[in-house]
Parts: sequence; C-alpha cells; structure tokens
Amino acid sequence: MKKNRLDENHRPERRTFLKAAAGFMGSTLLGGLPFRSFAQAAALAPADRCFVFVYFNGGWDQLLAFDPKDPEEFTADRAAETRILPGYNLINDSRFSSIPLRPDIAGKGRSNIDFGPAVGRLADHYDLMTVVRGINMNTLGHEVGYRYFLTGKMPIGSAARGSSTATEIVGQMKPRVPISNIAFNVESYNDRYPGYANALRVSRKDDLLLTLKPSSQLLDSEIEKQLVDFRGQPINCEQAAYGARGVGTTYQNSRDQMQQVMTQQLESSFRFELNNDDMAAVRQRYGLDQSGRYDNEAGRAAMVGTALKKGIAQCVTINLTGGLDTHFGTQLTHASNQRRGFDALASLVDDLRASQHPSGGTFMDHTTIMVFSEFSRTPLINSSGGRDHHISNSCMVMGAGVKHNYVFGKSGDIGMAPGTFDLRTGAANPNGENILPEHVIATVLASAGLDYSITRVEPLRPILA
Repeated sequence: MKKNRLDENHRPERRTFLKAAAGFMGSTLLGGLPFRSFAQAAALAPADRCFVFVYFNGGWDQLLAFDPKDPEEFTADRAAETRILPGYNLINDSRFSSIPLRPDIAGKGRSNIDFGPAVGRLADHYDLMTVVRGINMNTLGHEVGYRYFLTGKMPIGSAARGSSTATEIVGQMKPRVPISNIAFNVESYNDRYPGYANALRVSRKDDLLLTLKPSSQLLDSEIEKQLVDFRGQPINCEQAAYGARGVGTTYQNSRDQMQQVMTQQLESSFRFELNNDDMAAVRQRYGLDQSGRYDNEAGRAAMVGTALKKGIAQCVTINLTGGLDTHFGTQLTHASNQRRGFDALASLVDDLRASQHPSGGTFMDHTTIMVFSEFSRTPLINSSGGRDHHISNSCMVMGAGVKHNYVFGKSGDIGMAPGTFDLRTGAANPNGENILPEHVIATVLASAGLDYSITRVEPLRPILA
C-alpha cells in the first residue's frame, strides 16, 4: 500500500489544495465582504480579541494541576475517611514539589490560587487566572467529556451537539483574519453558521504547512479541472444545475479564498527552522532547536502564538499534550506528561505578555485562554499505581474579560465530589447548583460580550472582569 509522505520537505499534491479549499466551503462572504477584498483590507492585522482553547488529552489528575490538596491534611492514614490521597511524595523527582504551590512574586502580590506540582512555571502567571473547581462532568467517558467541553452541550450518546465554542465565537464576530478558526488535532463542529466559521482542521503542524503551501503540480482529475474552469457561466444543463444550487459558486469562492491564503505565503510564518532573526527569536522563546521537527508541546505552542500575533487566526483550539489516561503506572509518568503541556503553555503566555498588540497593551490583554480536560482522575490511587476516571473536574480561564487571581468553586473534602453553589455569588450552598461545562462556556462567551443564550445557562458572573 502506498503511503503518503508527511515530512515538511514534501511538496503537497494539488489534491491537498482542493481539500483545503473545501475546508473553506461557504466562505463566500465575511460580513458581506468578498474574501479577496476582505483579505486585502485585513492586511494580516491581528484580531482585537483572540481565543485559545487548550485541551489536555486523556483526563488529567487535577491534584497535580488546578485542584491540589494539602498532603499534611489528606494523609495516607486518613485516606479511608477522606478518599483522597495526593501522592506527591510518590513522584520522587526533584523537579516536582511535594506540596501545593502558592507563588508570591514581587509586584504581583501573593497568589490566591494553589497549584499542583505539575503546573510548574505556569503558576507564575496566577495574576491572569481564574481557576474553576468542583465542575460536575456528568460522564466518565472520554469522548463524551471531551465533546461536552468543546461545545458546552452534553452529547447525545457520544455524538456532539451544537457548534464548537470557537465556531460560535467566529460565527458571531466574523473576524477579519485569513483563517479565523484553526482546530489542531481536535474535532470541530458547526451546526448553524455559514462556512466562514468552519475550522481549518489539521492533525499536526506539518499538515498546516502542507495546507498553506502553494503547489506547482497540475490537477490530477478531469472533474477537478472542470471545476476550476467553471466561472459561473453554465455551458450545459449539468453546470446550470450545479450553479442553481450554489455548488459551483461556493466552490469558486472557497477556492479563491484558499488561493488568497496561499499567495500571502502564510506557511513561511511557521517555518521555525529558518535561519533568520525572527525565527531565532521564536526558537529561543519556546525552547526549540533548529531541526525542523516541532511536533511536540513547545512547537504547538509556538504555532499558536505565531497564528495570533501574525494576524492569521482569531481562534485556535489545540490538543496540546496527552498521555494522561494513566490507569497503570507511576505518578511521575502523569506528572511529567502534564508538565510538558504546562511548560509549553507558560512559554505561550510569556510570549503574549511580552508582545505589544497594535490596538494597545499586550497580546495577552486581548486574548482569553481556556485550559481543560475531559474529566479528572480519581483522588485515590488504584492497585496498579494509577488513577481511574473521576466525575469531578476543574479548569482554568485566563486573560482578557475574566477576573484575575481568583478561584471559583470547590471540590469536596471527601472524595473530591462536585460542589453545589449559589452560582450568582460563588458561595457554597447545599441547596445550590452544580457547576457544569456550559457555565464555563457561557462565561467565555460573555467575557467578550457575545450572545451566550445557545448554552441555555447564565455565565458565572463573579468570574467576569
């Protein structure tokens, strides 16, 4: 069987171009503006408001991340009572603290947020964060929890409902950027907007380069040649039928959009191995070498930063790190896998905080980041040295539009059960409500002044800035 070459030096087939164009199907108008005029007017200006949705794949151990517990209180002797065992002493690696972290940095004040040992230097950005704890996921299934957080709607069975949050944002805001919505190794859905809101889905950075890079190869299909030659002037009944249904026009417009993207040579923005000052600065900022192989957490984070700062995208949803479905194995394995993701995210935040936005302030002042996983791991360690699936969860939102250095919610001190709260104030209330993923999604939408009614809940208003 013939295998497709995926190395970055491979020139993409022309069919790659056509598939990429198909990804833009329906991108005829952006707020009534034809794409060619739109692209020229945009001049690669960064979006005034950007969004990054960061997925940690596999179900994270929140004790190591955003919902730590004090090992002096939740001891092994009390584990039968509390059903919680932090297990920080079992990591047995000097890179990881044996107690939760609470940074205190001159000029920022003391953190109000405790962090688990895996968060590492990302914790230094506590002054931009809100952490939400005690979220009830209502599922222990990977696909269900993952799609629930992507859309803010509980799936039907395992099938996603509604649009991805990034699609919802782009659909409402109609940003003037070439590729408004990128989904990097994650699913994306669109159930109510025209094609301009569709995500450009790629599995890795090589795929993005292949998509954006022009090709000199000829079309390899007579049908594809006819599609390209078709300019909206039907010459037979078949073409007239396609034109009447809008297929030909849609194809032509989406193809024009992809051509415009390619003529801007956007792929060169992601060639971090190039020997120039700009790419040397990117490599230094994200700790990359010059190998050209960047399919790792640091390389993915550099791609996100580049897409936002260059004005290429407004929303990026990215599977940043994985290896977290650790039912078997040591606590060190899970902690190390999380740390790679958090270190890369810290580099991205460093970059956005240090980079000036054309509208004033830094890019971080114009960017909202949400970090999530499909559920968490059990607070007790199983007989195989790992942790199993747990229904309670936590997440982190940071940057523009949200309160900083703030914690909303709490998991229980017995088994880390989801809490019940007065969601208007955040106060614990035994007669209150659970925090659900849709509350977080509604909050993200409301943070930018967008319509959140699609979530059918109110945002967590104490979180809003």
